[in-house]
Amino acid sequence: MTDENHPLFSRVEHNRTADGVVHQIETLILDGVLRDGDRLPGERDLAQRLDVSRPILREALKELETRGLLASTHGGGTFVADIVGQIFSRPLAELIARHERATQDYLDYRREMEGLTAELAARRATATDRAILTAIVERMRAAHESGSFEEELATDIELHNAIGEAAHNIMLMHTLRACYRLLTQGIFFHRQMVFNTPGARDRLLGQHVAIHDAILASDPAAARRAAEAHIDYIVETMRETQRNGEWARIARLRLLQRETRA
Repeated sequence: MTDENHPLFSRVEHNRTADGVVHQIETLILDGVLRDGDRLPGERDLAQRLDVSRPILREALKELETRGLLASTHGGGTFVADIVGQIFSRPLAELIARHERATQDYLDYRREMEGLTAELAARRATATDRAILTAIVERMRAAHESGSFEEELATDIELHNAIGEAAHNIMLMHTLRACYRLLTQGIFFHRQMVFNTPGARDRLLGQHVAIHDAILASDPAAARRAAEAHIDYIVETMRETQRNGEWARIARLRLLQRETRA
């Protein structure tokens, strides 16, 4: 999971109490290092890494479960709970899905938040952040060239999440993760609809590369513009797709009516 020089879990300093363990794991979740579904090491291994007794570790894990941050299954281990999915409750997500105007509000929100996020990433991205972004873009290019739509869609979300992490703002990172969760679930619109628009895949790849390049160039203004232009393109493409779909529906009805008259 990590190399020996930079262990994910480190020795609990000073008073080796359950509170110290709770604080360390909470911080890893808060910083986005541990994500929903990540499995913690086994009890013996984790106790050794933290340099605490197993009773203290059990007490800490029980406290984190009580707080809803961890979940355990009998014989299956302990995992980070689905805390991101709970930001938008199921009733709210289903309510949003039933009203089309929520899509526009969603894209408005993303335009502002992603513009700010890209700007911050251009200011704050570390060498490691930059390497992660570049690796994702390279996989995105490969998926694009091979015609692997699903992989291209997956790297799309992965890149946006990585930009959120590179901004080093906890609130932005977690709220954007929640937004992307709804997107992958098809709550707002089907991303395939945008990808299937003629020329869209090339345009989207170019937009993602532009955001990446501006961040690596440490150009906050360019990064914000590139992120905003990306959302603007999605908005316009969605409108055009919906408009063309409505026109096609009307044309089919007119043809049906003509055939009925004949």
